[in-house]
Amino acid sequence: MNSRIKVLVVDDSALMRKMIPMIISADEDIEVVGTAMDGDFALNKIPQLRPDVITLDIDMPRMDGLTALKSIVRDFGIPVILVSSLTKEGAEITLKGLEMGAFDFVPKPDDAISVHISQIASELINKIKAASCSSRPRYKELHPEKIKPVSSPVSYQKSFFTAERVVAIGISTGGPQALTEIMPLIPSNFPYCILIVQHMPEGFTEIFAKRLNDICSIRVKEASGGDVVSPGTALIAPGGKHLKVERTHYGVISVLSQSAPVSGHMPSATVLFNSVADEYGRNAIGIIMTGMGDDGVEGLRRIKEKGGIAIAQDEETSVIYGMPKAAVEGGYVDMVLGLDRIIPKLIKMTGYTMHDTRCAIKNMHPEAGLREGSLRHES
Repeated sequence: MNSRIKVLVVDDSALMRKMIPMIISADEDIEVVGTAMDGDFALNKIPQLRPDVITLDIDMPRMDGLTALKSIVRDFGIPVILVSSLTKEGAEITLKGLEMGAFDFVPKPDDAISVHISQIASELINKIKAASCSSRPRYKELHPEKIKPVSSPVSYQKSFFTAERVVAIGISTGGPQALTEIMPLIPSNFPYCILIVQHMPEGFTEIFAKRLNDICSIRVKEASGGDVVSPGTALIAPGGKHLKVERTHYGVISVLSQSAPVSGHMPSATVLFNSVADEYGRNAIGIIMTGMGDDGVEGLRRIKEKGGIAIAQDEETSVIYGMPKAAVEGGYVDMVLGLDRIIPKLIKMTGYTMHDTRCAIKNMHPEAGLREGSLRHES
């Protein structure tokens, strides 16, 4: 029985339709079953070729990548890896594709020079293999942008005071769709600061932060050095830099560094989690979510050891149950939650409901007795 991963390559460039099959066919576990020059041709070929994974160019004539992506994910349930240019316009479209349900993306090589090919070869092969084992993709309509009020009676998002507690999130493959699904559920008067490491290259994180800011009630921005870790704010680690927090006489601020990658990543969730554990201790909440590998696992262990709360996303709602699985199997997790339960649980920990506009925090500590029982699984 042929167990090779069947891949359909969709790209309007004749050069790319030769280059991509060449680099991925070098792996004995992958078989390129066909190519298509645009989305319309691809949709017609899918029933016949029955690919396991599709690589999809975004900028194509006749039927563009996002239109094709909608049908591929919604109607066929096939994981899609976007092949994206690293321009600002390419990044914006790519992020929309990830929000809609694309599995992941790789940068498009500039030309046929061998050094550029080798830069994406192993990354693309690894992502094709991961995509073939992933859960069925979920199509999601793009969020409309919100019109935020100019001012509100109670606005933690404009506070320059340090948040008494922080929520640190480590997330990778499947993250853009997951975060655009749950972050808009956070109320504007949320009293904690949220710190996020989403594995993305430089340039993409800034656009992603702006996208989240457009659809969320809290303030979301790409972290800069010296940002106050304030209530009602979410800071996203910039691509190519680690994000840490540091307590100073001015309060807790963000610190960026370009030290060596950790677990192959920069930014790394473990770097963020370690600093959060050191500066916040029992007032830290660490959440490890969908993604390949084990980045963040050791940092989550550190948060738990310091008395903080450790949460993992469950397998059913994870696109890739790699990072959460490693944390659960290591015994570093207090709760396992479905995607739809993460924000309600955080709101419950604050001691008030989403509709409570008084922002009176009745209990800044986690629920009593949380550590008395065994690991909790909640769907």
